[in-house]
Amino acid sequence: MRVMLAKLLLEKPDLLMLDEPTNHLDLPSIRWVEQYLRSYEGAVLVVSHDRRFLDQVCLTMVEVAQQSLIVYPGNYSNYLDEKALRSEIHNNAFQNQQQKIKQSEQFINRFRAKSTKARQVQSRIKSLERMDKIEEISDTVAPVNFRFDFSQKSGRFVSTLKDVSKSYGSLEIFQQASALIERGDKIALIGANGKGKSTLLRIISGNESIGGESQLGYNVNMAFYAQHQLESLNVDNEILEELKQAGSGKSDLELRGVLGCFLFREEDVFKKIKVLSGGEKSRVALAKTMISEANFLLLDEPTNHLDMQSVQILIQALNQYKGSFLIVSHDRHFISKVANKIWYIQGKELKSYPGNYQEYEYWRSQQAPTKTLEKTGAKPKVQKKKKPTIQSPSEPLKELQKSLTTIENQITSCEALKNELEVKLSDPKVFSDPSLLEETTEAFQKNQEKLNHLNEQWETLATKIDGISTEK
Repeated sequence: MRVMLAKLLLEKPDLLMLDEPTNHLDLPSIRWVEQYLRSYEGAVLVVSHDRRFLDQVCLTMVEVAQQSLIVYPGNYSNYLDEKALRSEIHNNAFQNQQQKIKQSEQFINRFRAKSTKARQVQSRIKSLERMDKIEEISDTVAPVNFRFDFSQKSGRFVSTLKDVSKSYGSLEIFQQASALIERGDKIALIGANGKGKSTLLRIISGNESIGGESQLGYNVNMAFYAQHQLESLNVDNEILEELKQAGSGKSDLELRGVLGCFLFREEDVFKKIKVLSGGEKSRVALAKTMISEANFLLLDEPTNHLDMQSVQILIQALNQYKGSFLIVSHDRHFISKVANKIWYIQGKELKSYPGNYQEYEYWRSQQAPTKTLEKTGAKPKVQKKKKPTIQSPSEPLKELQKSLTTIENQITSCEALKNELEVKLSDPKVFSDPSLLEETTEAFQKNQEKLNHLNEQWETLATKIDGISTEK
């Protein structure tokens, strides 16, 4: 997926069209694509269900609704606010029109038989016939009313990993890794692909041979959802029949309630599995997982192939779920809404952050900035650099330091201008004016080139000063 995306980006087309570009990408790759697209010179049209990605990349949202394309200026968060406002105005107009219709109908029914009111009655009838009816907007996100209960509560310790080692040939995934999942933990396991996240889920589920110990706790009833489970669905079954065979013992009415929460309503429940889309199959497999009465869930990329409405429903379901779960996901919005603890893999060990994803992101941004810069190859920020300590400076050293200070001031000015231009580029007024957009984009690019050049100069001077200082 990354190779295909890189090949496409290198062609630098005038119009770049991306259909679900973040599916199967890990978090570092998603962040890189976001940065690339923000500075991309051409036009970009994206279909995506990744809310955070849309917030970071897009300046205009186009919604497909009621057989129409509805344009909203701004990113996805702005779209939600604007849509809520438009919906409120629309619904008020709908209610007002319904009141007028009701009053006209009452007048018609009351005076239809009176000859003295015949002209007025006919006028009201024609007025109703000519009226452009306002359609009522229904809430697209159905609340999850079904309670995902289980018959027995687990013990305090749900899963224990002790000194776990795992290798595939010469490739070592884990070395003496240890971790503990307690009752009530809602954990998101994040990180780059290939680090062993899915392997860890299989280890906990007992489907991988390992060195060390992996043990489930007392009264733990586990359910495991992964993409391969879509293949295990019986394609000849109807949806309702497939859920019956899950062995939950629930009645047809209860199962239809569950399926309603996953957007299968009325006659939809009688569709054959073979005619469902990938997203619909994912919803069926998720519904099977949620009715299993498991008090411990392992979910591997549950939001892949789900649309935003389905993701929101899954968020609601997991928020009311009383058990424990461990989720592998690269969907930052999803993680931020469901997880109370973050796991990540570092140095072949499992690390844990005891907080939600927003807190984890802030904490990560404050940790070891120098190491992060070395790994990413990014230019260091001036404010994070310490001026070299100079003892008994000579004249050349003073001149160099004076030049360094001048460059630092120029960098500060460029960074301030960059922030201003970024705000302008996100302004719908600028975006809707081609000449102003071109002018602002050109200013942004020139400023970025100047900033890159100044950073290089700063690095060269800082190295010289450091060398002179060391010699002294």
